[in-house]
Amino acid sequence: MKIIFAGTPQFAASALDALLKEHQIVAVLTQPDRPAGRGMQLTASPVKQLALQHGLPVLQPATLKTEEAQREIAALGADVMVVAAYGLILPKAVLQLPRYGCLNIHASLLPRWRGAAPIQRAILAGDAETGITIMQMDEGLDTGDMLLRHACPITPTDTAATLHDKLAELGASSIVEALRLLQESSLNPVKQDDAAATYAAKLLKSEGQIDWRLDALHIERAVRAFNPFPACAAGFNDATIKVWQVALVQGAHSEPGRVLAVDKQGITVACGKDALRLEVLQRPGGKAQPASQFLQAVPVKAGDRFS
Repeated sequence: MKIIFAGTPQFAASALDALLKEHQIVAVLTQPDRPAGRGMQLTASPVKQLALQHGLPVLQPATLKTEEAQREIAALGADVMVVAAYGLILPKAVLQLPRYGCLNIHASLLPRWRGAAPIQRAILAGDAETGITIMQMDEGLDTGDMLLRHACPITPTDTAATLHDKLAELGASSIVEALRLLQESSLNPVKQDDAAATYAAKLLKSEGQIDWRLDALHIERAVRAFNPFPACAAGFNDATIKVWQVALVQGAHSEPGRVLAVDKQGITVACGKDALRLEVLQRPGGKAQPASQFLQAVPVKAGDRFS
């Protein structure tokens, strides 16, 4: 089959890499190059970098709503478009161009966690599992018919980073399977139950600020959900300290934010319910460190307070 691939980040690049082994990719759509890194130099997306390595035509329109962009896509004569974390809205005119329409690789078990941040929201909610849904795209936000679903457990130590990598691999194998079933006319579309839908709102940087008045369990999930972005952080002696790894300490209680104990394993801080042992931390300008190393640079004692 002749496929147009539309995607931008590494999650999408994993799927493109799998498709390249089995299908003809006639063109790749990805977002325009963006400033990145300390020098803020224009940088190609992971999808563009992979496409160029394989000599594929790359299109980077700022929008797909123009007639020019739509003519360019129509001229490719694709059987299907595969979309994964592309980042641009596909208008109805584009959705209807390929023979089999547009298939989306979504990182949740729809209809749960429609929207921009399904991986992080699943961890934050304490879900036991998530997964990949291959969906026939329509004009709504992740509302199309489900063609294939595969579950993936969320372990107690999963961060957004580790779960992202698991789902990227699962998404890649799932879209290869879905296209094989499509060629065999064996896909059975299933309508989503809108009443069961939840929304995975885009991440805000402000969500990373730890509120010690919350339950320790909620904060523990946030630390994992917001790793690597936006990263959880707390104030200590007028400095912002990033918190990368914590452990739940049940039964301990005091004023939220108060340091209860300090040892080589970590810094135990009281929360609204229970407490957390901060095990990996990062001070401004420094690297993430185990608590034992962090404490050599930043003295912390019982009775001190994190804000």
